[in-house]
Amino acid sequence: MIGVAIGTATLVVVLSVFNGLEDLIRGLYNTFDPEIKVLPLSGKSFELDRDVFTQIEELPAVGIVTEVIEDNALARYNESQMVVKVKGVSGNFIEQNRLNGSIVSGELVLKKEDINYAIIGRGVQYALSLSLRNEFNSLQLYSPRNINPGNLNPRRLFNQKNILPGGIFAVEKYYDENYIFVPLDFAQGLFNMEGKRSSLEIKLVESADVTAAQNAITNILGDGYSVQNSDQQHSDLFKLLSIEKFFVFLTFSFILAIASFNIFFSLSMLAIDKRSDIAVLNAMGADQTVIKKIFIAEGVIIAAIGAVIGLFLGLIICWLQQAFGLVSMGMSTSILDAYPVRIQWTDFLYTGLLIFLITFFASYRPAVIASKSLNISHLQ
Repeated sequence: MIGVAIGTATLVVVLSVFNGLEDLIRGLYNTFDPEIKVLPLSGKSFELDRDVFTQIEELPAVGIVTEVIEDNALARYNESQMVVKVKGVSGNFIEQNRLNGSIVSGELVLKKEDINYAIIGRGVQYALSLSLRNEFNSLQLYSPRNINPGNLNPRRLFNQKNILPGGIFAVEKYYDENYIFVPLDFAQGLFNMEGKRSSLEIKLVESADVTAAQNAITNILGDGYSVQNSDQQHSDLFKLLSIEKFFVFLTFSFILAIASFNIFFSLSMLAIDKRSDIAVLNAMGADQTVIKKIFIAEGVIIAAIGAVIGLFLGLIICWLQQAFGLVSMGMSTSILDAYPVRIQWTDFLYTGLLIFLITFFASYRPAVIASKSLNISHLQ
């Protein structure tokens, strides 16, 4: 019982931690990424059709549609430089409230009194030694031009624009070390993308059906576009997490199966030891089927008590971790102090079903041995 209880509790806790990590990752990405994103299936950009754009905006489920121009550029500040992803967004981007809780310095502003401002990732800030207090130095951004062969003037090889830093955001390491947000018209001039867009980022109204909104937008756009929800934008990552969780479940299933060997050997020894008692039961009218049921029921009782204790123990441990954060992640720079945990009742259901199956197969062979001892008793 103790072996089954410990194995069950461990499996429940580990699966709950995987659920918590999945929620944590989804929450981090949802801070940066939109609920629905429209991308071209081929190429890096597409021509923006205003009539189609208006049809998308007028959908009942759509709240805000933000136009986006995104490409790589060289960022330079004083003597430091690095390659970054410049993301130009239309003015309604701030209304989506995706970065509101992620600004660690400065303010969330892209344009003020016709002055353009950049919202910069904290990792980019560190790499460029950028200061928001220095109003005399601007951030310089360079993008290569589409030039004709034979042009040897180095000044004509690049577009160069200056912008003032307005705020610093911190979301997740990859985003913090690569991204800079700028106004849409600034990015349009930097990348020579007049009338073109890299993507559309859509915020839905509250309680909107994401799948229905996806289908409606797809019908308006037709072929040539990919309409992705938040999970589909990182489908490979979430698929990897699901596979990893499955193999963890499989690994602990083997551990529980090994723990069930105790049930198998105990019942096998019991069947040998209780031959005389089995003969008495047979004399009272118990046939082979009854003897089998007795030994299978004993195995089920052992496993059921262990499973109930294990499930309850796992539930208590998960609740304590949620409430008090008993186990730390061990990283002072972590976005969370303790391991995230989310209790999912389907994990309890699958764990209970697994224990039932393992117990049944572990008890069946000893039950057969016990029933066969009737024949031995008759011969004696």
